[in-house]
Amino acid sequence: MPGGPASSKCLNCDRSESEAVLVSIRFRGAERWICSGCFPLLIHKPEKLAGRLEGAEGLQAAEHED
Repeated sequence: MPGGPASSKCLNCDRSESEAVLVSIRFRGAERWICSGCFPLLIHKPEKLAGRLEGAEGLQAAEHED
């Protein structure tokens, strides 16, 4: 089952839960996993996940003040 326990790996770097902290996300009806190291990409540069997360190229990066 995609996104289930057998495939609990980061959608970007493929690290497993024994290698990194994984966070469960839901997008377009599918559950996926992203590790704590790759999570900033999802927030600040989601287009870099294109090809790994369907629809990522259309996501807006979070706005922030420096």
